[in-house]
Amino acid sequence: MNITHQIELSVRDYECDLQGIVNNAVYLHYLEHARHSFLLKKNIDFAKLHNEGIDLIVNRIEIDYKLSLTSSEKFVISSSMHREGHLRVIFDQEIHRIPDKKLVVKAKVIGVGLRNGKPIKFQKLQDLKESNKSFTLVFLILTGNQ
Repeated sequence: MNITHQIELSVRDYECDLQGIVNNAVYLHYLEHARHSFLLKKNIDFAKLHNEGIDLIVNRIEIDYKLSLTSSEKFVISSSMHREGHLRVIFDQEIHRIPDKKLVVKAKVIGVGLRNGKPIKFQKLQDLKESNKSFTLVFLILTGNQ
């Protein structure tokens, strides 16, 4: 994975289930937090985009659970992104336990952009610049094609 963003976190007690391990749904929160952190570092403001009628949403997540984390363990989430086709932005994400760097979770998160509830199709760059300046900027930042 070509890492473009990393964030370090630790497991909180209330995230663990009766078995003493992190509940599987909590990993989705960890991954979402990492994606939002990544976007914020790129100055992408979800509230501003929403007010302009643009929403960046997740429409599919593929996740492989490899190892369970337990209370107080530290871990790092690595994220990278790339474009796929005309509609999708793909986040490849991994969670590794610290300090042994063992793989905990591997995920592929597929996102799309919506304008007023309808998918935004990526056309020629010039068309996007003229018709949808805000989303074009977001797309270029996300895919590294600035």
